[in-house]
Amino acid sequence: MTKFKTLLPAVALIALPSLGFAQDAEAAAPGFDEIGPYIMTTLLFCMAGFLVFFMAAGFAMLEGGLVRSKNVTMQMTKNIALYSIAAIMYWLVGFNLMYPGEFNGYVGSFFVPTVLDPVGVAAADAALDYASIGSDFFFQLVFVAATASIVSGTLAERIKLWPFLIFTILLTGFLYPISGSWQWGGGWLSEMGFSDFAGSTVVHSVGGWAALAGAIVLGPRLGKYGKDGRVIPIPGSNLALATLGTFILWLGWFGFNGGSQLAMGTVGDVSDVSRIFANTNMAAAAGAVTALVLTQLMYKKPDLTMVLNGALAGLVSITAEPLAPSLFGALWIGAIGGVIVVFAVPALDKLKIDDVVGAIPVHLLAGIWGTIAVAFHTRTEISEGVERTFGQQLGVQFTGIIAYGVFTFVASLVLWYILKAVMGIRVSEEEEITGLDMAELGMEAYPEFSKG
Repeated sequence: MTKFKTLLPAVALIALPSLGFAQDAEAAAPGFDEIGPYIMTTLLFCMAGFLVFFMAAGFAMLEGGLVRSKNVTMQMTKNIALYSIAAIMYWLVGFNLMYPGEFNGYVGSFFVPTVLDPVGVAAADAALDYASIGSDFFFQLVFVAATASIVSGTLAERIKLWPFLIFTILLTGFLYPISGSWQWGGGWLSEMGFSDFAGSTVVHSVGGWAALAGAIVLGPRLGKYGKDGRVIPIPGSNLALATLGTFILWLGWFGFNGGSQLAMGTVGDVSDVSRIFANTNMAAAAGAVTALVLTQLMYKKPDLTMVLNGALAGLVSITAEPLAPSLFGALWIGAIGGVIVVFAVPALDKLKIDDVVGAIPVHLLAGIWGTIAVAFHTRTEISEGVERTFGQQLGVQFTGIIAYGVFTFVASLVLWYILKAVMGIRVSEEEEITGLDMAELGMEAYPEFSKG
């Protein structure tokens, strides 16, 4: 399903300007059948947006629990700052760059700030769409903030604050909206038939590719890898906090996927939203249980961090197509996401790519898998109503995966190297040992535990 707002059916609200105005007493007030879809879809965007916004707290808690106590304040600072930066950049340039209307299919207009609906939608010539502009803008905004949060967790415990925030400006204002327009803005991938319902690739893999580029340029944390090639575990500070963060993200995902139905004006739409909720929940549960069982078999004891990331990988996996599968289909899609996490985390360590919270396996690799899985439950059609075969759809899905990967990884790699050359992106060894809370911010999350 495309998120291109001009392609969705507009609600016929010609009579709305007369609603509530005594001077137009002769005009009949529109009934709910006329204005109901507009009201309900606007409500869906607002409520789903609230849930996705709450995912910002989930990311913060997850990261705060998986880093050491000396770096918790830095993660909290990055998360509230990146959301705020995303909100401003998406208003200033991102929204209209991602949803430009008529454009060449690859990039829209730069620096066209978002303008909201008229107050009360009372202007006689107001261009009313299928939902309010404000609700649409808000719902799309919270997605871009989630993309930046993915990068934050991977690069934790050794990156400077301001280079990270500068990268966030570029990611949320330009990289994400440009690539997002290719699919959800009605661009070339949408025209080709690429399908990504709620963002396994458009959101999650994009964040994962940006994080991977940053991890390569930044390098691993001190002491993470021994000279003999051993991987030295660096436990997080608070697994209870990480678990809370996972449950918050799980809750927020109902808005992430359910809101991406983009309509709630009919019985069918409402039924589909509920189906999405059920499938989303099933995939998360399957990912968690799979990781639980696999870590018991492989390591003789369950690994809570793997179980948490297994649930998140299940959620990412179902995000590309949460509507079409049966509950069993959602189960096996999410279960494979759990398998990916359990095997990808140690594989990254063998490559000496230090991902503090496991975001690359969860968001990048499970995102790729979820995008591939669309071909097993495709509901899309080629233009002119010609149905695609499994192989045709699979080819289109791979085209999208490669396009997003090459664009985001290469652009991010260039930006990280520029930031490294211009201002440096990594704290000194002494500062890393001391902890970024004191070195970068001069305050600690848990001052009562500090020495002296």
